[in-house]
Amino acid sequence: MIILKNSVDPIVVLLIGDVFGRPGRRAVARHLADLKASCGADFVIANGENAAAGVGITPDVAAELFKAGVDVITTGNHVWRHKEILSTIESQKRILRPLNYPPGTPGAGYGVFQSANGVRVGVMNLLGRVFMESLDCPFRAADAILDANPLGREVDLWIVDMHAEASSEKIAMGFYLDGRVTAVLGTHTHIPTADHRILKQGTGFITDVGMTGCYDSIIGMRVDSVMPKFLSKMPTRFEPAMGDAMVCGAVIKADRNTGRCLAIAPVRVGTGLSECHSF
Repeated sequence: MIILKNSVDPIVVLLIGDVFGRPGRRAVARHLADLKASCGADFVIANGENAAAGVGITPDVAAELFKAGVDVITTGNHVWRHKEILSTIESQKRILRPLNYPPGTPGAGYGVFQSANGVRVGVMNLLGRVFMESLDCPFRAADAILDANPLGREVDLWIVDMHAEASSEKIAMGFYLDGRVTAVLGTHTHIPTADHRILKQGTGFITDVGMTGCYDSIIGMRVDSVMPKFLSKMPTRFEPAMGDAMVCGAVIKADRNTGRCLAIAPVRVGTGLSECHSF
C-alpha cells in the first residue's frame, strides 16, 4: 500500500505505463479502483499505444480504459496502427497523440483537464527521436506549449509522458523541463527503471515506468514468437503474450499551488512482481 505523508494542498496523479493488449487491459480493470483508493489518486493517465493486441489503439479499447477509471490516454509511435482511431482522436480530446508530429496531424498532443477535486492538470505527450522515426523536435515542441501555458496561469500541474527509446533522451528531457513541469515520466521501453527522483528545481522524474501487461514475455510478446528473430534473424510473426499481467506505473504527489512534485514512487501491482513502494 502506498502511504502519502501530509502536505499542504496536495494532489495525487497516477500514470500507468504502456497497457499491452488484453492482459494489460484486464489488469487495469481489475486493479485500478483499488490502486486509486490505496494511493489516493485524484487523476489517472494511461499510455494506451499498445492496448489493442499489443500494437496501437482502437475506439473500443479506449472506451474500455475510460470505463476502468482512466481519465486521459497518451500514446506513442504506434498510435496510427488502426485507422479507425483517426476520427475518434479528433473528437475525443482525452486521447492524445505525440505533440511533435507535424502540423496538420489529427488530434492534439496536449490538453488541460480538470480533476475531480478541481485541479487543472495539463498532460503533454512527447515522442523521442533517437532510434525512432524522425519527427519535429520534442524539446522545441514542449517549449512552445509551456511558454504559452506556464504553471500557475491556466494550468496547476504539468505531467509529461516522454515516450522514447533512448534513456539518455528521456533523462535529457527531464533536466530540460526541470522546474517548468510537475513530472516527466518515461514510457515505451516496457521495463521499469529504479531511478525515480525529484530533480533540483522540483520536477519528478523516472526514466521508464514500465509496462502494464504480461511479464512472462519479451516486452509483451510471446517468448516463442520472438526468440527465432534473435536466433536465426529470419522473419517471424510476433504474438502478444496472454498470461497473467501486472500494472506498472508511477504515482506523483504534487503541490497544486506551485505545481512542484512533492514525492514520486513506482507502482507495481498484480501477478508476478507485486510491489508498491511507499513515499
